[in-house]
Amino acid sequence: MKMPGNMQAMMKQAQQMQERMQQEIAAIRVEASSGGGMVTIKMDGQKHVLGVTIDPEVAGDVEMLQDLVLAACSEAVKKVEDEIKQKMGGLLGGMGLPPGLF
Repeated sequence: MKMPGNMQAMMKQAQQMQERMQQEIAAIRVEASSGGGMVTIKMDGQKHVLGVTIDPEVAGDVEMLQDLVLAACSEAVKKVEDEIKQKMGGLLGGMGLPPGLF
């Protein structure tokens, strides 16, 4: 199906923006900790855990360690989502779309 030139240009621009957004999300790296730094999680933009650091001091208390790992993971996910929202807002802000659409 042949689209008018203006529509083709808009579709191409949207595809380029999507590719750029995926690259920017892939480049995101966050670090979050809990328990005053006793557990630290490193995560990428796809929410893959890249590393976990645990202070040996909490290794003996399994329940506390589980809580700290969970809290650090939750914080890392929140940081990734915040960065994605910020990047999308900057990228889509120039398109004149209504707020909250993405």
